[in-house]
Amino acid sequence: MAADVDIAELICALCRQFYGLGWVSGTGGGISIREGDAIYMAPSGVQKERIAPQDVFVLDARVLDRAAVVRPPADASLRLSECAPLFYAAYRERGAGAVLHSHSLWPVLAAQLVTGGSATPPPHTVLRLRGYEMLKGLRGKSSFDEVAIPVVPNTRRESELTDSLTAALREHPDVDAVLVAGHGVYVWGRDWIEAKTQAECLDWLCRAAVESHRLQPTPSVAGASA
Repeated sequence: MAADVDIAELICALCRQFYGLGWVSGTGGGISIREGDAIYMAPSGVQKERIAPQDVFVLDARVLDRAAVVRPPADASLRLSECAPLFYAAYRERGAGAVLHSHSLWPVLAAQLVTGGSATPPPHTVLRLRGYEMLKGLRGKSSFDEVAIPVVPNTRRESELTDSLTAALREHPDVDAVLVAGHGVYVWGRDWIEAKTQAECLDWLCRAAVESHRLQPTPSVAGASA
């Protein structure tokens, strides 16, 4: 039980931090951490900066084709995260140890650089990032690499993103993020530290791409389809 409390408290602390960064405003966004045989997940439709450890869902990490609840929140009115199917895609396909979903403005605006503001970009659309030192904060990358982050169309319900996100992460095994046009970004890592690090670096990179384009609009800042 002590370990349960520690991970649940960690999720609450991270949600407060992400709220301060503008990533989970207005009940949006979410986070999930896998530890041993358990998956811990913040609930849906609540103010993330106000959740308590007893609000966190505990799920069976040995079952990855569906969300099998081991321990529900103390408040029976709380719902499992709308992000759950997307989190599970990263757990199944990449063996992720943690996944987070951010509604930060910068990934949304960065995706617009290659979609023209469309919520339905064509298949194989990517945001190309290059020339930034912070690229080395992404798994396996150096500051001299070009990184292509896939961009998928938004949907009315979060769960409806599962197929396109799964296809994107299979098509781009060298990156641990998928942008959702007009919506936000999903980022994962082998543990919560790597997921958080990559999310912070990617958010910085998206802001750099947006600000660079604003100062000097050129097609070299970000590329469109692969």
